Amino acid sequence: MPFFDPEYVKRLEASLKKWESETLPQWLERMPERMESFTTLSDIPVRRLYTPLDLKDWDYLEKLGFPGEYPFTRGIHATMYRAKLWTMRMFSGYGGPEETNKRLKFLIEHGETGLSLAFDEPTLVGIDPDDPLAEGHVGIEGVNVASLKDMEIIFDGIDMGRVTTNMTINPPAPVLLSYYVAVAEKQGVPYHKIGGTTQNDPLKEFIAQKTYVFPPEAAVKIAIDVIEWSVKNLPKWNPISISGYHIREAGATAVQELAFTLADGIEYVRQLLARGLDVDTFAPRLSFFFDSHINFFEEIAKFRAARRMWAKIMKEWFGAKKKRSMWLRFHTQTAGVSLVVQEPYNNIVRTAIEALAAVLGGTQSLHTNSFDEPFRVPSEFAAKIALRTQQIIAYETGVADTIDPLGGSYYVEWLTDEIEERAWKYIDKIEAMGGMLEAVKRGYPQKEVTESAYKFQRDLEEGRKFIVGVNIFRSESIDEARNVPLLEFDQEEIEERQKRRVKEVRKMRNQERWRRALDNLRKAAERGENIMPYVLEAARAYATLGEIMGTLKEVYGVYVEPPEY
Repeated sequence: MPFFDPEYVKRLEASLKKWESETLPQWLERMPERMESFTTLSDIPVRRLYTPLDLKDWDYLEKLGFPGEYPFTRGIHATMYRAKLWTMRMFSGYGGPEETNKRLKFLIEHGETGLSLAFDEPTLVGIDPDDPLAEGHVGIEGVNVASLKDMEIIFDGIDMGRVTTNMTINPPAPVLLSYYVAVAEKQGVPYHKIGGTTQNDPLKEFIAQKTYVFPPEAAVKIAIDVIEWSVKNLPKWNPISISGYHIREAGATAVQELAFTLADGIEYVRQLLARGLDVDTFAPRLSFFFDSHINFFEEIAKFRAARRMWAKIMKEWFGAKKKRSMWLRFHTQTAGVSLVVQEPYNNIVRTAIEALAAVLGGTQSLHTNSFDEPFRVPSEFAAKIALRTQQIIAYETGVADTIDPLGGSYYVEWLTDEIEERAWKYIDKIEAMGGMLEAVKRGYPQKEVTESAYKFQRDLEEGRKFIVGVNIFRSESIDEARNVPLLEFDQEEIEERQKRRVKEVRKMRNQERWRRALDNLRKAAERGENIMPYVLEAARAYATLGEIMGTLKEVYGVYVEPPEY
């Protein structure tokens, strides 16, 4: 049913034409517009003005409904932030386990409400710190974790039954989850109290982040193993965080980020159904992860469209019955790629705006980037400002006091519809290819993201898009960048410490238990079984990350990406 009375719409159309023919031309002559055209970062044209005429065929109940009800455009909870604020989850980890343990405690002390672990490159690709390929990379981009011993140190003095932890880990997700569970066991935390998230999203690795290890089919199989085992054993664990963040950071537009993320989700749901699982048993545990970039309204509209689209997919495509199965619960990170080294304190402003968009878009969890991240992992000083940014939004601005406060904005509603329509077109193309796994193997999303990244760079260089301090209002001075207080740590000392520790672990463990665990893991993988119980036993036996991943590589092989031109 149309939202507006047809007779009123006619009056409004006549009034708009009158304004366009009489009032507007005079103003355009006196005050010409700044640019010939305006667009969002996704190149969606932005008109001068939006009115009820942009929503004249709009159905409130179909498009919006109410918070906590299908299609969940206005939020998945009926009370949203009036009852519970989003989880403030800062992405943390650097150096060795000792440094990261200290940082986690620092953030908890200053009001962080959830933990989020960043891992270094060797951990992300599943090799030990004494592997020659790891040399010079240990502890730089995140914490190095090579065994259960490292995870024990990270969570020393932190009650794992009282905090939830996000782990940004993909190919080695079963290993890191097993280390986490094994430490929780040692702390005496029952499985039903272990809460958190493993990213565990291999498809986006092929599209964007590129820290893949196994070939696509095997990678998806392993991810499904983690989901299936977690759903059956860890009722509070989100076994996958279907991630648009890295796709966006690689250069995708907001529309592509949304479309490719949901298409990844569709692929995982199909794989889980093919194992014989009932959709309502696993769908409530699927979670998502999005980027919040600098184009304020486009990001808000993207989040709202995402909720509506996923609810429709789960209900109409897959026959989900439970409301919770239709929820798109998501973590958001402000856009790391939007931060620059030029006039770096401006990054605090960028992050605040991006965080505000995430909150107005209804995120369940938020990480705010630190202004010094274009240089290296955050200092305590910068991380604290980033956390305080969230706390100011939550407790001072009033934006969390009502639900979906921009709902009904002619522009936001039009933009939400427009982003949804454009995203469906991408999903339709991927479906025609046979789903995202096939699309990835053909290189389709990879090519789309590459082209968008190239176009954005051209737009910057040719003055169609702007970054203050970079291609507009440039400052000749670089003193600000020179004076940023950066985190200092001795990477070489940490690398040597991690090498020593992993060697000590190999000596101190029960060799028979360790050998039997890896042998059982290999046989289970060869039989096509769910590998999680065997990885967990190997973790308990202090098998190292490199040893477990090496065993799996023997069975599944290693992926080499074909060149794309």
